[in-house]
Amino acid sequence: MKIVFLDAKTIGDDMDLSGFARFGQVERYDFSSETEARERLTDADIAILNKVPINEQTIGAARKLKLVCVTATGTDNLDKDYLQQRGIVWKNVAGYSTETVAQHTFAMLFYLAEKLRYYDEYVKSEAYVGDEMFTHFENLFHEIAGKTWGIIGMGTIGRRVAELARLFGCRVIYYSTSGKNNQQDYPRVELHELLAESDIVSVHAPLNDNTRGLMNADAFSRMKQTSIFLNLGRGPIVVEEDLKNALQAGEIGAAGLDVLTKEPMDVKNPLREIKDSERLLITPHIAWASVEARIRLMKIIETQVEEFCRTCRE
Repeated sequence: MKIVFLDAKTIGDDMDLSGFARFGQVERYDFSSETEARERLTDADIAILNKVPINEQTIGAARKLKLVCVTATGTDNLDKDYLQQRGIVWKNVAGYSTETVAQHTFAMLFYLAEKLRYYDEYVKSEAYVGDEMFTHFENLFHEIAGKTWGIIGMGTIGRRVAELARLFGCRVIYYSTSGKNNQQDYPRVELHELLAESDIVSVHAPLNDNTRGLMNADAFSRMKQTSIFLNLGRGPIVVEEDLKNALQAGEIGAAGLDVLTKEPMDVKNPLREIKDSERLLITPHIAWASVEARIRLMKIIETQVEEFCRTCRE
């Protein structure tokens, strides 16, 4: 078997990929354009990738290709009809990042809710040195216990966030973006109810026709002025211009985003205008990327390749 990693850098240079050598020849590329992917997969049996599009243009000449492994949950970059037509098996990975995304959700929340940027800078500026009081009360914050946490998208990650939120004493409600998800442990409400009632709103939904542009001007206008909004789903779920306007107008209290409509961040992204870190926190799509999560991810991919090779031998 010849295995080709098309964009290995997207899983981190610290990942040990030596285990794949037992399956045959391994070629590793940091990144691949569509043209480069076409050339590099010409004689490949297995392609491992994250973001590279897989379609007739990129794999049309790859006559030996038998398996495509996506090092992510999302598979928007796969032309599944074409893969089926060619009889090429595809695999993705789910569940590997549940704990780390839930952890990052709370990290973002506490950074914003407890005004940590302000207090860190207060101490580092040495304003605390020789101050009159041992406690500095200038920037008030509140407990999340007793607050309502609304979750948009109650999948595996949404459920884990709900469990942790309940442990912190939050009342949890949720909105099912598909209309089919029923969780007995938490009240299911319509979106307008969730937005109006929640002190914290977090998005953990996939991008599809039901969620694209879901958080728009109308949605933000329905939220509490003190509410904190978090998006750890997909960037295009949020209309970024509308979020910018809502923050500037004080329609919501603060927002934390780990995903954007275009990544890396586009020079024209309207959220670049907001420099107040107490109102807006953006992290560069890192919620999934703890060391442990990426190790789990690649172990799953390695197992998928192993099982496929075993099937081929049989």
